[in-house]
Amino acid sequence: MQNAADNHERSNSQPEPVGFGPDDPILITGASGFIGTRLVKTLLDRGFQNLRCLTRLPGKVAKLEALRNNPRDSRVQVITGNLLSREDCKAATKDVRLIFHLAAGRGAKSFPDAYMNSVVATRNLIEAAAESSSRASRENVCLRRFVNVSSFAVYSNRRKQQGNLLDESCSIESRPELCGDAYSFAKVKQDEIVAECCGRFGIPYVMVRPGYVIGPGNPAITGRVGIGTFGIFLHLGGFNSLPITYVDNCADAIALAGLKSGVDGEAFNIVDDDLPSSWQFLRSYKRSVGSFQSIYVPHWLSYTSCYLWERYSSWSEGQLEPVFNRRLWHRYWKRTRYSNLKLKTQLGWTPRVGMAEGLKRYFESCAAGRV
Repeated sequence: MQNAADNHERSNSQPEPVGFGPDDPILITGASGFIGTRLVKTLLDRGFQNLRCLTRLPGKVAKLEALRNNPRDSRVQVITGNLLSREDCKAATKDVRLIFHLAAGRGAKSFPDAYMNSVVATRNLIEAAAESSSRASRENVCLRRFVNVSSFAVYSNRRKQQGNLLDESCSIESRPELCGDAYSFAKVKQDEIVAECCGRFGIPYVMVRPGYVIGPGNPAITGRVGIGTFGIFLHLGGFNSLPITYVDNCADAIALAGLKSGVDGEAFNIVDDDLPSSWQFLRSYKRSVGSFQSIYVPHWLSYTSCYLWERYSSWSEGQLEPVFNRRLWHRYWKRTRYSNLKLKTQLGWTPRVGMAEGLKRYFESCAAGRV
């Protein structure tokens, strides 16, 4: 039987397979999401035919249904479930050999909700997968890799080893509860539970950490450029590079993290080549999508403002929530460069959509959405 990787028609370097065949069951959580639908298509393009797509919201499965109805010989099973349900986790993980875990509590506003939907849900998924693998081991069917889709939000970015370069060697935030951001707190804890549970059950795992993912379907301007909280857009990024990846490039990298051998236990940051500065991005957005008033806030002023906000929050004993603080500033607005060298050298990844084309598609979709 022809190996699934041989069916891949794109120019990316081919991975040495871990040992997956085109008929092996693969689970994708968060499959109906912005990145999830692209990952499903990427895996189908690579020849994998037995995909189990888990989504929590039955109203968001139209794109997955379209893929399932594709005339190619593929089996795309769309199932609805909640990872907070152990029974749903057991049903989703039954006999799977590879899991791409994209589901997360991104929309959660409170720390408890974010923790439940990112950390508890991930623990339930891994424990169910371990139980399924244990039951199926007699038939030589077991989980061979767990790919955890994490985020750049886990890095502290306060003390980097190589000047202003942020790569996979940089420190993870040690006190995520102090960042004032429920999502980044939950992602740090999710990474920890993946390492702990997969280590306990002997499940090989890989971490992937995308930067800000752009493309049709995600019209928001990243907070790394600035914020519009105060009625006018405050441009905070300045000449900083933006850690951007186009959604199709991101999906390619995630797929390779599941298929490439010899990378168990590794982490990979996902950013594209030719990253624009915040200034370049904002000018292009205004020109292509629509103009709006913005004010540039110099780095020294944004840092001072975060410091004063943080101190007043402490003095008032939390009456003013510390949503702006120095840890947040270091992560989003500190002068930083980004590297995809490890992604290229160890996974053989190259971006198939160049930055200029990716931004063009993104801006066009944003403009269309405003009509």
